[in-house]
Amino acid sequence: MVAQAQALEANPPISLDTGIVEAAEAALGAIGAARTEIGRVIFGQQKVVDLSLITLLAGGHGLLVGVPGLAKTKLVEAMGNVLGMSARRVQFTPDLMPSDILGSEVLDESADGKRHFRFIKGPVFAQLLMADEINRASPRTQSALLQAMQEHHVTVGGERYDLPAPFHVLATQNPIEQEGTYPLPEAQLDRFLLEIDVAYPDREAERRILLETTGASEHKPAQAMTAETLMSTQRLVRRLPVGDAVVDAILDLVRSARPGEGSDNAITEKLAWGPGPRASQSLTLACRARALVEGRLAPSVDDVAALAIPVLKHRVALTFAARADGETVEGIIGKLVERLG
Repeated sequence: MVAQAQALEANPPISLDTGIVEAAEAALGAIGAARTEIGRVIFGQQKVVDLSLITLLAGGHGLLVGVPGLAKTKLVEAMGNVLGMSARRVQFTPDLMPSDILGSEVLDESADGKRHFRFIKGPVFAQLLMADEINRASPRTQSALLQAMQEHHVTVGGERYDLPAPFHVLATQNPIEQEGTYPLPEAQLDRFLLEIDVAYPDREAERRILLETTGASEHKPAQAMTAETLMSTQRLVRRLPVGDAVVDAILDLVRSARPGEGSDNAITEKLAWGPGPRASQSLTLACRARALVEGRLAPSVDDVAALAIPVLKHRVALTFAARADGETVEGIIGKLVERLG
């Protein structure tokens, strides 16, 4: 009882509007069904599935990082089917041009001989765009996604073209250092809500993969949501209340990851640059979405700790001296999380 009282004192109950509770109850069933259906084709990667769902429920974009052959492409395909979104895939290559993504204008001639330009939409005009091996393309082509990811519209030939709603980018990236790869610029990395590491499956999961994916037939996930349901759930996520303890934890964590901001000089002196306010916004939305995925109506400090690395990893850089000493971004963020208590 004493521990429970201390917990309530640290995180006082939050009054919830009746409309939020009713909307959340309806959303929880759809989210649970979506997780189940995706789990029928993606084995041993429940954390990756949950983080990908959190990304979309929070209205953001995700960067899936892992070696080839870990079902990153299959995950995006399954999510498009399960969530009822129109999905397209772009295989990024060194010779890919911005027009290959955005679209281009062609000159048409009508029956009466008049000529006019007609815009042919590119694959970016989809509700879910998979940018496969995004670090294979040149910076010029990578930058073509910047406006689309942030503004949800593109400009071609001086004309604005709005993208479908909802619009999300799930990009994949191989962490292997090879020729023909271009590191993503910091401005584009910051557009990704989460960086999701895709690890090797365990032995039992890999056994299931062997048995269920090499036969004559393969399971197809059923649709569990629609694009309209997804957008209503995204609006619900923004309405979920956030307690003062959670807000303070987010601010403490993000600000301590900036050079010269944190109180521990032994940590901050190892940082070359840190996250901006967009990281705080991303962490707030992701915590709300994680609470909903786990069946709760308000986030807790545990959500902040669980999402710290996916939100901050691609927004923090270490100094050369820190890297030479064997420090890692994940290790530094882990130390900052420990300071949250």
